[in-house]
This record gives sequence, structure tokens and C-alpha cells, in this order.
Amino acid sequence: MKFVDSVIISVKGGDGGMGISHFKREKFSPLGGPDGGDGGFGGRVLFSGTHSLSTLLDFRYKSSFEAESGAPGGTSLKSGRKGEDLIVSVPCGTEFYDSETREFLGEITEPGQQLVLARGGIGGKGNHRFVNAQNQAPTFTLPARPGEQRKLLLELKLIADVGIIGYPNAGKSSLVRKISNARPKVADYPFTTLVPNLGVVAHKDAAPFVVADIPGLIPGASEGKGLGLTFLKHIERTKVLVHMVDIQSSAEEYWSFLKEVENYSADLLNRKRVIVFSKTDTEDQHPSLEALAETIKEQGFPVYFLSSLTGQGIEPFLDGLLKDL
Repeated sequence: MKFVDSVIISVKGGDGGMGISHFKREKFSPLGGPDGGDGGFGGRVLFSGTHSLSTLLDFRYKSSFEAESGAPGGTSLKSGRKGEDLIVSVPCGTEFYDSETREFLGEITEPGQQLVLARGGIGGKGNHRFVNAQNQAPTFTLPARPGEQRKLLLELKLIADVGIIGYPNAGKSSLVRKISNARPKVADYPFTTLVPNLGVVAHKDAAPFVVADIPGLIPGASEGKGLGLTFLKHIERTKVLVHMVDIQSSAEEYWSFLKEVENYSADLLNRKRVIVFSKTDTEDQHPSLEALAETIKEQGFPVYFLSSLTGQGIEPFLDGLLKDL
């Protein structure tokens, strides 16, 4: 399925129904009088969260949404029926902005949570509303109001407990395949992962948790190189960051990666962080690795060595990860 995490759509609440002008003329009501009813209110456009969606792809094919208008008023003081609300499902983690002003309008983070983003119009008033001592037979009505209309920018930020980050080919996708039910593509070339992947991890008797495999950055990402920082927004909601480092990487590469993340958001570096040196089944360990690992431990970050190929170190890593969740 194609992953889409940003779309612009238009929404419109239903128009209010017309109020009518009418006079009661019945055989057994000789006095009669104005009895035009009010129009119904227009329906609202609501967005509702669901776990059954993981992308905004559907909005690429349908980008305009309008709720039902209210029905016109009737005779004998009958009010028109209210228009039906339109409920649109979105993935949990969707944020809503005004597409022109970029004003933040709200977000949906839980299934079933709803957000009203286009109110319905008010129904018009029938002529019976305007009877007074000076005018016993008004013929005019108060016009209905149209529904609220606006253009929205929807942005999806995946909701995961753990975000796995690192340079391309650091072993992120291999780890996700090893510990979860996700099956991201794995290959020996950069940018195998082009979209974030979610997986559910069940370890021992602990409650399952969600991991997100975030596409890799390269040096200069903050200046737009490679995939850039496009997908880093998907780790803003995570509780723990797992920084994957290939054991063949130098200490300089490690610090340069952290700088790219800091350029995106310094707050991310204050998140709980776990450092994982991957591919321990290979023998080409970089000479600076041991000193780097000691420096990271002195900074207070947990350090693990593992191989997704052989499974070595996976269990201690998961045991430690659970303590940070």
C-alpha cells in the first residue's frame, strides 16, 4: 500500500434549510394565520480516529467532503429535518491545519475520538416567528445560513512506542523483521526503506508495544540531501528512540547523525534513547567503536550489541527496552 502522510482536502458543512412563508387556511380555522416552519440545521463534517487505517492515501482519490443540508420548514409550524452529519475516518495520529494560514486546528490520537471541522449552517426562520402586535400577518422569512467551508491540511504522524532511527543500511528493517510481525523490505543497498513501517512486538509476558522503522538519513539531510528529514516527524510521538549503528561505522558518523536529528528538533535528543550496535555477526568492527560505546555509556544511555541475522543479543535488548517503556 502506498504511504501518504500529507494531503489537502476541502470540507463543507451542510447548508441550513429554508424557513417558509405560509398561512393556515382550513375550513375549521377561520382565523388562520402564519404557520410557516423553520428550516433544519445543516449537518457537520466530523473526523473520527481508527486503527484500521495507516495512511492518508484514500484522500488522494476523494478530497472533497460535504455534509447533508437541512430540510426546508413545513406548514403547521413544522421544522425541517436536520441534515445528517458526515463522519470521515482517519488514521490515529492525524493532525489538522488550516491549509492557508497553517493554524493548528486539532489532532486525533485515539480510535473513536472525533473532531468537528466544519459546522452546519443555521436553518432559516419561518414567517410565524415574526408575528407581533403591529404585524399580524408577516410574509417574510429569515434566510438560512450556509455551512462552514474550509480547506484543510492533514498531516499524519505515526503513533508508536519505539522509533528506530539510523543511517541507511544500519540494520533497522532487519531488526523490525526479527522482533515484530512487520515485514519491511531488506536489501544490501541504501534507502531500502522508503516509507515508515510499523510492527507489533510481543516479548515474554509484557504488554505488546509498537515499533516504527523510520527511513534512514544521510549526512546533509538537514540541507535536503537524500530523503531529508521528511519522515522524522513520525518519531515525535514515540516514547523511546532506538539509534541503530552499524559496527563498521566510525564515531564521527555517530556524532554527525545526532547533529542531523538536532537540526530537525533538539527536543528529540532529550527523549529516552537506546544505542544499538548492529551486525555483530560480521568481523569488520571499526577501530573507534569500543571507545565510542564507553563514551555513550558514560553519558547514561543504554548500549546493546546484537545481530538480527543470528539473534545474538536480541533478548537482552528487548528486556532492557521494556524497562524504558
